Amino acid sequence: MTPEPPSPDAASAETNAETTIDLQQQVARLQALLEVSRQVHATTSEAEVLHAVLRIVVLELEMSGAAFLAPALAAAGHPAGDAPSAPAVTFGDVPETIATLTPDALPDGCCIPLHDHDDHPLTTLVVFPPGQRALTFYELDFLQGLTLQAAVALENARNFERNLQWARVQKDLEAARDIQRSLVPRDLPDLPGFSLAVRSETCYEVGGDYVDVLAHPNGEILLAVADVAGKGLASALMASSFRSAFRAMAASGVPLDVLARQANQHHWQEGEEARRRYVTAILARLDPAAATIELLNAGHNPGFILTPDGQTHQIVASGTPLGMLPGMSYSSQTLPFPPGSRLLFYTDGLTEVFHGEEEFGEERLLKEFSCSQTPNSDGMLDTLWTSLRQFAAGSPQFDDMTALAIIHLPQS
Repeated sequence: MTPEPPSPDAASAETNAETTIDLQQQVARLQALLEVSRQVHATTSEAEVLHAVLRIVVLELEMSGAAFLAPALAAAGHPAGDAPSAPAVTFGDVPETIATLTPDALPDGCCIPLHDHDDHPLTTLVVFPPGQRALTFYELDFLQGLTLQAAVALENARNFERNLQWARVQKDLEAARDIQRSLVPRDLPDLPGFSLAVRSETCYEVGGDYVDVLAHPNGEILLAVADVAGKGLASALMASSFRSAFRAMAASGVPLDVLARQANQHHWQEGEEARRRYVTAILARLDPAAATIELLNAGHNPGFILTPDGQTHQIVASGTPLGMLPGMSYSSQTLPFPPGSRLLFYTDGLTEVFHGEEEFGEERLLKEFSCSQTPNSDGMLDTLWTSLRQFAAGSPQFDDMTALAIIHLPQS
């Protein structure tokens, strides 16, 4: 007997039942994905994100094991023999050779790459089904949704760690900046009849400029302005090292040419990195009692001296920067520094202030210095800084800016 076909009502009921089951499965799948997404995003640790994803894959999908390949391996797709030795992150039963596997050597559908929002590879998820069977449509759909969430969580975790590291770096840089600022002379020697001032502003948190004022027991004053090649933390470390060595050598009271020669040789012997970060320096030894000043320039910007008779002296370099070449010799000169005389030492951060394509330059700096009518050194530096800021017109500072000024006050 031929069976009767199902009635229209029965067929419709069967279709509705299948549709209901399919919708229920989709709802269950979405609920499962929402739950695992919550678990994956519940941490800011990269390692915990990876382990959470693998645990979900193995326990929720009942897989034998799962692993994340090393990111470098997943990104480069090296042959097994050339693969990086970085270990994979695993959970469950996975082959011991997982670290040397490549995506091409794994079954279809069992290897799912994770990418960041710029489509750069993060890592690759590898799934090992029981009995090496193929993954079902439901399992593939679940894994694709999971890996999308995992990629977001993993990138967030990495960004969070970078932010923590950057915060630590910023804290260290702030401490370094405070230390470097504390090394700029604040309590300057009390010199009756003289006005002395220093100012230093770094381009970044720390910089490579060095300024110092050292009083000798015989009443003489050693003045130094120096600039380590480069900017930033490396130059700041070198400036700090140079400061310690320079102060130790200066304490002996040797003439400036001997001091420069010793400083040059010491810096050269510090090694290759020190030679790359050589030091330009301009030095002076003021004898207040004799009203004379000894001057030496080692590859630095020319210093300026104005005398009361209207003459301008530029103290130009007599040798290379300190630490650039071994065995260098330097020569100094001694000039009278009577009442009414003015001196300005500076680093190239003052002359290399820009307004568009135009540079402030040495000529403009000398003119501003020559025209300054302020009666003390602090006021002189205030005037110079005001002129520099007006010239820059809001342009950013491109280099460390340091200056030292001294005035032999006119006799009343």
